[in-house]
Amino acid sequence: MDIHEHQAKDILAAFGVPVPRGGLAFSPEQAAFRCRELGGGRCVVKAQIHSGGRGAAGGVKLCDGEAAVREFAAALLGTALVTKQTDSNGKRVDRLWIEEASQIARELYLGFVLDRKSERIMIVASGHGGMEIEDLAEEDPESLIRMVLDPAVGLAEYQARELAFRLGLEAGQIAQMVTVLNACYRAYRDLDATMVEINPLVICADGSLVALDAKMSFDTNALFRRTQVAALRDPGQEDPRESFAADHGLAYVGLDGDIGCIINGAGLAMASMDMIQLAGGSPANFLDIGGGASPERVCQAFRTVLSDRNVSVILVNIFAGINRCDWIAKGVIQAYREVGIDLPVVVRLSGTNVEAGRRIIAESGLPIISADTLAEAAEAAVAARPQPVSA
Repeated sequence: MDIHEHQAKDILAAFGVPVPRGGLAFSPEQAAFRCRELGGGRCVVKAQIHSGGRGAAGGVKLCDGEAAVREFAAALLGTALVTKQTDSNGKRVDRLWIEEASQIARELYLGFVLDRKSERIMIVASGHGGMEIEDLAEEDPESLIRMVLDPAVGLAEYQARELAFRLGLEAGQIAQMVTVLNACYRAYRDLDATMVEINPLVICADGSLVALDAKMSFDTNALFRRTQVAALRDPGQEDPRESFAADHGLAYVGLDGDIGCIINGAGLAMASMDMIQLAGGSPANFLDIGGGASPERVCQAFRTVLSDRNVSVILVNIFAGINRCDWIAKGVIQAYREVGIDLPVVVRLSGTNVEAGRRIIAESGLPIISADTLAEAAEAAVAARPQPVSA
């Protein structure tokens, strides 16, 4: 789960990271008032959306005084900001962060991420802040400093000091960097984060370190024990399909195709999407229904897939181990009756109680297309798509 910049700054500030003074605004008048609270001088107005690259897309501006802040806020609020990290529809801007301007002497990059290769937390840092990490890795890979943390020890003091030295900080800034690093690590560890990023972490003209921008992402599987983090969720920044799926405990990612997928297991889901592509089609989603799916859960999966208006065919591909094919079959029948499905549905079942599942499908009298293999199912789904009308 992602959160907004101002939320990430509030969290990091509570752990000891220095951040600029600022305030949240939902209207041009409120934005101007926030500027007045900060002294009425130069302020930075930032669109609050779940995406990087806001500055390049016109979502961040340095304004001189209340009038300029009000004018920019009025032009930005309610619009959809398209960045290189969003799709063509962009993200709607419903809130702004008004922040005091900083006198920047130098910009740094700092990130805490989960390194899946080593299965440990990794610090990634660079002396060139203000750029996206992907651009840094491509344009100046030598500038990236990587440091893996031992989970039994955490962030050791000597590691924090070593990183500060490698970034070329002056003597008076070493202790500040150690404080920032320790705070970020504790926030990452204590809140089940999957990413903490400060970009840029700036050295101001007076030599102080300040987090000028911040991002945090969290493990959705741990939100049940992090209610204070779960409360920061902004459904308005999420794909409506993914929000609906999350509310019903389904792992769903929306795509651009027209063949809806209901599958159990992430590996089988990815293999199914590959087979759809190989057969000449395009998947509309990734959906892992999980283990032990009841008929009611299958029905919710159908509702989730059908919430995408681009879907023209549904492919159900289940390899039952913990699951049972008869449960899946009953769920498909239940979805037909409750949801009112009027699209072609292709079902491929294999594994536990497969014969019972196939019998339930066959005896239902519904126009369900059955397939024995994944390849057959993918080909049947592609063939069942509505054919374009010739001129």
